[in-house]
Amino acid sequence: MSATLTETSRTGRAPGPRLLRGLNWLVVRQHRAALLTVLAVTVLGSIWIAYQHGRMGQTLEAAGWPEKELAQPAVASTTGLSLTVTALSALPVILAVFLGAPLIAGDQEHGTAQLVTTQSVSRRRWLTTKLLWCYAAVVVSGTVLSAFFTWWWKPYRSVFSSPWSEGPVFDNTGPVLPALCLFLTAAGITIGLLLRRVLASMLVTFVFAAIVEVVWGEMRAYLAPSRMLTYPLDGDMPARLNESLELDRWIGSADGHLYGWGLCAKTTEAASDACIKEHGIVNNVVEYLGYDQMPAMQWTGAGILVAATAVLTVFTLWRVSRSPL
Repeated sequence: MSATLTETSRTGRAPGPRLLRGLNWLVVRQHRAALLTVLAVTVLGSIWIAYQHGRMGQTLEAAGWPEKELAQPAVASTTGLSLTVTALSALPVILAVFLGAPLIAGDQEHGTAQLVTTQSVSRRRWLTTKLLWCYAAVVVSGTVLSAFFTWWWKPYRSVFSSPWSEGPVFDNTGPVLPALCLFLTAAGITIGLLLRRVLASMLVTFVFAAIVEVVWGEMRAYLAPSRMLTYPLDGDMPARLNESLELDRWIGSADGHLYGWGLCAKTTEAASDACIKEHGIVNNVVEYLGYDQMPAMQWTGAGILVAATAVLTVFTLWRVSRSPL
């Protein structure tokens, strides 16, 4: 590799295809196995989702859907839905552990980083090139797979086993999947830079990613302002709540005073009626997030993740430029 770097600095280009020269060629060659693996996963995953999309359509058509309701477990078991959702949900963690964590830690552990910095290439330029290629692979993979899964989910969302507000759908459609992949990969790179050992970096990155998944699950409900809906106590639930995420529920009096849902949940119907009459309760009041808020919530969440990625990237570049590798 030393001879290659010397030749690059002398001639201004590295051997290889004209499409890639200099440091780009070296980075791609060094990480070609990982990049080809990501490419293969993206292509094969897209083909698999397209196949399952067609298979689900055939299953639903044979069952008479949408005129005839089809049980969600039957759909999941006959279309490989559970396997697909599990694989997509694991993608950000896998990329972080196997691509992000070893990216710099591997070079530090094997001495490649020190060798690179003895050449004419600056540490910042070397790291920037590695980050750009890594981020590009991660974003392309996440975007393509998310686009295919969104295409599968949207027309059949009523028969999916998970609602739009839960991780299997929310995190794997729209911009959230590539943003999660990008953030966790950046976190893995930063952890690897600090720990300087591949195995330790992979282990810590896995634990960190698991914690992020839990925290992210709690954050979803706060990505958009909630709405309030009031309807008669004995009335039918409005259709707009069918695909909503219910955050809280109360019962209310005519003057707008709210009581906890269980206030009049008495042991007998007569006792419940007496409680309702005593407090003048006439309405159900629901706090919820609507399905139409999903795109805004996803873009808000993706923006937060991209901003966090930028912070980690700036820190990584600063650390490399200030501290010896």
